Amino acid sequence: MSKAKASNRRGCLPWILGAVLLMVWFGGEDEQWADAPLSVEQFDPRNPRRPLPDIGESFVIADPGPQQDSQGTAFAVDSDGTWLTAQHVTHGCDRIGLVADDGIDAISDVIESSEADASVIRQGPLPEYALALTEELPEEGSLGYHMGFPAGNPAVVVSRFLGATYATRGGPGGQSEPILAWAEGERLPDFDGALSGISGGPTFDERGRVVGVNAASTPRRGRVLTTDPLAILRLVVASAAVDDRGEVTDLSSPGRAARLFQTLLDQGIIRQVYCDVR
Repeated sequence: MSKAKASNRRGCLPWILGAVLLMVWFGGEDEQWADAPLSVEQFDPRNPRRPLPDIGESFVIADPGPQQDSQGTAFAVDSDGTWLTAQHVTHGCDRIGLVADDGIDAISDVIESSEADASVIRQGPLPEYALALTEELPEEGSLGYHMGFPAGNPAVVVSRFLGATYATRGGPGGQSEPILAWAEGERLPDFDGALSGISGGPTFDERGRVVGVNAASTPRRGRVLTTDPLAILRLVVASAAVDDRGEVTDLSSPGRAARLFQTLLDQGIIRQVYCDVR
């Protein structure tokens, strides 16, 4: 990566302090929040969706119920302060914040997609550089890398691309949305349990481009579901907030992906995002 040089000033993003920051932020009565109301817009595209093939598997994403205090992942897609995360991470929140070196950066401007599980955060903290988006689908069987904070801990999930299809959100009769399906392989570092908390993080292809936003997983079937890249780009275009081409790097091996992830943590390009529900 041409501009992605490891930095020691952040070290590992302060997930060790995450629980403390969360309690301080949620439990405090800081008057600054009265001056930073959260504005959430909905984006519902009118243009036709790209037809997606049937890969022989169907997916249902259960309705989790009312939003509660929670944690997810977000990543920078423009050096002017535009970030992406999952729509279910931001939906129903009263306050949203990104972890910073010295606490929490409050978010006040969000656009949620009504088509797919993606949200654009505008006017967020300014990153050192941005990640590159693509509308191209990976080749079947190629490697993908899902980055984020499952259970609040930084990790990379390595997978193989299965294909593009649709998932039904909220059970039978719910909204159908375009997704990419991946077969989970290894986890770096190795850990057990669900992937909750990785939602909203980037999924990279082998060329180092963001090809999706982490949306859901099916542990028993070993599948990871991500948003369709065209749905992301439609949301990004509607936000009118992304001008950068973004940075890419060779991710032809899991080792390269792990090193990139550490750099992105060090430079604050991938961060934890907190949702506060009052």
